[in-house]
Amino acid sequence: MEKGTKFVYAFAEGHKDMRQLLGGKGANLAEMTRIGLPVPQGFIISTQACNAYYDNETSMPAQLLEEIDHALNQLESKEDKQLGAKGNPLLVSVRSGAVFSMPGMMDTILNLGLNDESVEGLIEATQNPRFAYDSYRRFIQMFADVAIGLPKDKFEAVLEEVKQAKACQDDTELSSEDLQAIVASYKAIYKEGTGQDFPQDPKEQLLLAVEAVFKSWNNPRAKVYRRLNDISDKLGTAVTIQAMVFGNMGDKSGTGVAFTRNPSTGHKALFGEYLINAQGEDVVAGIRTPHSIDRLKEEMPHIYQEFLTISQLLEKHYGDMQDLEFTIERGKLFMLQTRNGKRTAKAAIKIALDQVAEGLISKKEAILRIEPKQLEQLLHPSFDLEELAKAELVARGLPASPGAACGHVYFHAEDALREAQKGKDVLLVRQETSPEDIEGINSAKGIITARGGMTSHAAVVARGMGKPCVAGASQLLVDEINRQVAIGQKRITEGDFLAIDGASGQIYLGEIPMTSAVFDEVFQEFMSWVDEERTMLVRSNADNPRDAQKAMEFGAEGIGLCRTEHMFFDEERILAVRQMIVADNVEDRVTALDQLLPYQRDDFYHLFKVLNGKSCTIRLLDPPLHEFLPHDQEAIEVLADQLSCDSQKLQKRIKELEEFNPMLGHRGCRLAITYPEIYQMQAKAIAQGAIKAMAEGVAVKPEIMVPLVSSLDELKFTRALIEEVVELELEKSSLSLSYTIGTMIETPRACVVADDLAQLADFFSFGTNDLTQMGFGFSRDDAGKFLGDYLEKGIFEKEPFQVLDQKGIGSLIQMAVKRGRNSKAQLKLGICGEHGGEPSSVEFCYQAGLDYVSCSPFRIPIAKLAAAQAKLKASGLDCDKDK
Repeated sequence: MEKGTKFVYAFAEGHKDMRQLLGGKGANLAEMTRIGLPVPQGFIISTQACNAYYDNETSMPAQLLEEIDHALNQLESKEDKQLGAKGNPLLVSVRSGAVFSMPGMMDTILNLGLNDESVEGLIEATQNPRFAYDSYRRFIQMFADVAIGLPKDKFEAVLEEVKQAKACQDDTELSSEDLQAIVASYKAIYKEGTGQDFPQDPKEQLLLAVEAVFKSWNNPRAKVYRRLNDISDKLGTAVTIQAMVFGNMGDKSGTGVAFTRNPSTGHKALFGEYLINAQGEDVVAGIRTPHSIDRLKEEMPHIYQEFLTISQLLEKHYGDMQDLEFTIERGKLFMLQTRNGKRTAKAAIKIALDQVAEGLISKKEAILRIEPKQLEQLLHPSFDLEELAKAELVARGLPASPGAACGHVYFHAEDALREAQKGKDVLLVRQETSPEDIEGINSAKGIITARGGMTSHAAVVARGMGKPCVAGASQLLVDEINRQVAIGQKRITEGDFLAIDGASGQIYLGEIPMTSAVFDEVFQEFMSWVDEERTMLVRSNADNPRDAQKAMEFGAEGIGLCRTEHMFFDEERILAVRQMIVADNVEDRVTALDQLLPYQRDDFYHLFKVLNGKSCTIRLLDPPLHEFLPHDQEAIEVLADQLSCDSQKLQKRIKELEEFNPMLGHRGCRLAITYPEIYQMQAKAIAQGAIKAMAEGVAVKPEIMVPLVSSLDELKFTRALIEEVVELELEKSSLSLSYTIGTMIETPRACVVADDLAQLADFFSFGTNDLTQMGFGFSRDDAGKFLGDYLEKGIFEKEPFQVLDQKGIGSLIQMAVKRGRNSKAQLKLGICGEHGGEPSSVEFCYQAGLDYVSCSPFRIPIAKLAAAQAKLKASGLDCDKDK
């Protein structure tokens, strides 16, 4: 560790800009302390301490232990209480606090410091034995689960058994004697599970709890959450130690969670829930169904007004919608947390626009505030309204996260994950979800819970992921053991279909057809701001007029990749394609290509009409020819019959076309060198389609792209081939056409010799799928077998076929950009691989000087927003977004 490193900070020593060191929770508690809000005092163990713990072979450094002792002594002095004392003891909470919010992913322990002596001191201080034993039983269960790893269901079973015996529905109905008996049973479970008595030394409890939080940084659900949300594994977590305040001290106490605006819709109004006589975990875990925050206005009007004032102050102070946790202890309000609140994409955009109108933030800040990937939530289908009217409504719950979904019902996260990996649409149905369900939630199309409220675990995580969720559907009797759910007289068993509308909380029987996304005025206004700000164009990958039309609806500024081979697979065309492939002389091959020409010509004609003057990059035939041929004997016999040829001769031809490594074989421009008539037909089809469109007054801008070029002579040969055909067709028509010819940069050699290629290329389009494959030496088709291990073991932070490897593959791109433009200053540059719609890759493309990115239609708004943000960040403006 570095000399002078400080590991522990009192709340009074921190502020909101120290999040990297103190974690989000700690930095914001320090900030609320600094501005004078009612915050129970405490101290923060820094993220550096967590990393030092791992560097020290999962052992706490001596310096850290000394600083914890010192900070604890200072806290005891401030509170005039002592941890674990017999009289009026100090109790503390121990909570994780990562740099970026990870709701429910890591671990928390409340009521630490209770033991057999201090529980009596708590009774004496409060004159409330029920409260004291309720706090003790909660502490034993949380400590056993988090610090020791004992299954919590054993403790829950004891609690349920006592409640049933006493005919109690809620924990609050149990007497102090009931709770005292539960404490004894819990201690017995602990001893049976560990072979030791429950620890009575509060210092031992504290250090074990801190270590447990450190360890939770690397628990499976936290690692999955970080992977899904692009959070680095290297940040570590801080640990917040805070004096306990108690919401379970009777009818004048309570706890709650609230947002300063509605996190589902963005509506400007306090939104949240609370429980009387409860601790915070009761609300977020969904164990009891909470009340709306509006009801607090009636039950405790002065507390409500104070909380409303604080919430408005904090939103203004942070300039963003806040997610707040609070506790009321015997009529006094305490603030336990504030952070930028998780919200749906729809809410995020509305809040950003409203806050611009309110003068809280600028338009530029609003653009930076929206996470580009969030927009995916808005770009997908909803229920067809006519079909929805016919559907059978079977239950209602809380509209916890908007969106529509249908799928096969599964009751366990691992089952949902397994079935989703098989390609099934899945709904995860649970009594209530827990952090362990993270992979099941991520793989499901939507989530249903029978318990819990709008701030339960399921609701918060689903909103963050953009998944539809219906929570607290109490009509559902979920039997997770027998894998079925009863809804009135109906029985839904595993694999049956349900449909949910997360915006209304309604649950329907069966499958309901979906309709395309519709963009409202708020979204359109926001995207107009984005378009005003960005300078890099966003095109779409589209292979036919239908996809091109969809791309135009999503705001594409042209087509950046039209894969012409995708036009060959239609049933009426594939036979001619196969006839061309198996031909053993040029004449027969040309005869087959002549049959394909009208189809390709009409495809391009309709494509140009849809684009109406926007550029269209058309990639000539790229894949190896064997991909178009059958390989099983029965299909070969059928094809031989269709082509009126000998099946053995056909089989021999198919065998000749087989390759050991087809992705590095006879494909791309190499096909044109062997079979020039293929590219000649495609060039003729492009020219004739353009001429036909121009004759109708349609502006046409074709960009003809030659794939897999690695040498200047390859491009020289193919360019001459294309120009000869196009010019001949134009001469026949007496029309002029402005067209360009370029190449797809997808081999490392092409990047190295980009200055040569730019002499003949009018544009480069980076095919980063193949460039990644060849740069790493990975086969895209096989890499899935081992890339998961690379991610799990920290060898890769990101999957390189999804997120551009900026250090390696990115350096090749930068080299090609520099060399290409040194040779031809006006060389047009774009990217058409899958990375063209991934936000961090789009930002890299902007920094590298590309003119455009191209992506799938549904990712166009995402790429546009990422491009605008890249420009703003390059100008020095940034927004410290909490992920």
